[in-house]
Amino acid sequence: MYAIIETGGKQVKVEEGQEIYVEKLDASQGDSVTFENVVFVGGDDVKVGSPYVDGAKVTAKVDKHGRQKKITVWKFKRRKNYRRKIGHRQPYTKVVIDKIEA
Repeated sequence: MYAIIETGGKQVKVEEGQEIYVEKLDASQGDSVTFENVVFVGGDDVKVGSPYVDGAKVTAKVDKHGRQKKITVWKFKRRKNYRRKIGHRQPYTKVVIDKIEA
């Protein structure tokens, strides 16, 4: 059984036991989080939501928080002596999917 959930403005396909990286969640390490916005549930019994599946939820456990690799952003305008170098590291939360209820 698998599900497609919506979190952090993105849709992610998940299965039980899978580790995924999502946008930073407001939960401590070791806490259990519930994703209520389930768009699709697949497997033997397929359920499609409009926009979400009624009564479906995905439970996961927070494994760790972190920050991704640094990316460098350059701003440049030719002939204007304008150059800016900016770095950015996006925070994330690693979660392990425990249970899919549909």
